[in-house]
Amino acid sequence: MPDGKRKGAQALSMRISGNKAAFYNCKFYGYQDTICDDTGNHFFKDCYIEGTFDFIFGSGRSLYLSTQLNVVGDGLRVITAHAGKSTEEKSGYSFVHCKVTGTGTGIYLGRAWMSHPKVVYAYTDMSSVVNPSGWHENTQTERDKTVFYGEYKCSGPGSRKEKRVKYTQDIDNIEANSFISLGYIQGSSWLLPPPL
Repeated sequence: MPDGKRKGAQALSMRISGNKAAFYNCKFYGYQDTICDDTGNHFFKDCYIEGTFDFIFGSGRSLYLSTQLNVVGDGLRVITAHAGKSTEEKSGYSFVHCKVTGTGTGIYLGRAWMSHPKVVYAYTDMSSVVNPSGWHENTQTERDKTVFYGEYKCSGPGSRKEKRVKYTQDIDNIEANSFISLGYIQGSSWLLPPPL
């Protein structure tokens, strides 16, 4: 685990910068910057991803299905740092039927690394490790108007919305449909069934 003192101590477990990539039953272990989900359409199913800070980051357009997001370590801990830079950009992360687990309390679902991050959690079980505010406060307050942080029919003690930051999107059925199907990553045109 990086000690926070040495520069460059964090290291990627994996970087995907190609289009039309799928990962099934994979485990990714790291601390800061575990997965660089960089560019293109990607699909993660039945995976396990572990980290501390920004452990899923980049500007990919990815669907994470039935994947466990496990947060470890101490201090500031954030799952996603999506790098969306404009409303026109076709990128974002969608977590569907996932589990957020870990140690301690106060972890954040995401933060605005760039100006227009887009992250949605749907039907996700969130344990008590999730900070009641859900999303990390933007250090640049103008990003309060440009982030898209959505939650839809999540469960568990970490999913309570009473204390969420004001820019959390409570998306409806129609809007949720665009994030929870394979159509989000144009998967019907390239995604094959998982290998046996």
